[in-house]
Amino acid sequence: MRKLSLLIITLISLNSFAQQVAESNPAKELGVWYMYNGSHQISNKFSLKTMAHFRFFEIGDDMQQFIGRLGGNYKFNKNISATLGYAFLNTDRTFEINNGDFNEHRIYEDLNVNHKIASLSLAHRFRAEQRFFESTTGNFFRYQLALSHPINKKWSTYLYNETFFDFDGEAYNQNWFGGGFKYKISDIIKLQVGYQLINVNEVNNFNRIQLGVAISTDHKK
Repeated sequence: MRKLSLLIITLISLNSFAQQVAESNPAKELGVWYMYNGSHQISNKFSLKTMAHFRFFEIGDDMQQFIGRLGGNYKFNKNISATLGYAFLNTDRTFEINNGDFNEHRIYEDLNVNHKIASLSLAHRFRAEQRFFESTTGNFFRYQLALSHPINKKWSTYLYNETFFDFDGEAYNQNWFGGGFKYKISDIIKLQVGYQLINVNEVNNFNRIQLGVAISTDHKK
């Protein structure tokens, strides 16, 4: 119970800190991503992957992007799986409230490779995305390396880096680097708090706090 209280205090402190940064320097707001991620096991081999992210330029104000994903995952063995899915995005490109929104549809394919080195878990994700927006098509290739390590039975820490490559423009598109902590409430629910640095086209950097919940269910029985 004390650890859960500590996590709640940490979340409140991060929100307060982000608001102070935004007020002291409006040109460099510290944004926030509110995240839901789900994994729902249907059989020994198949599961559904669900996701909904609400991404804000500032804390609770001026939403930059909503993204929802739904995918089917097939597990080849304990280390390798693949996902085929669909994503819908609504994005504001103008940094202004209710202005410049556009919708995007994506088809994506993931190859996931997981393994361990002692107690350190490593996850490699290779993702191809086909993008459809404003009568335009595009293609991304993304590679993510994620590391996670348990602190105790409830807490774990993680670190990741993901690079985006654009087949239709400059090869390098953007890079996401982040890390944080996860708290296990139960076998079904985990909470997440973290930080992410986004570099776009080697020009712009964006700082984001991540607050999330992950839900895993098992429907095999």
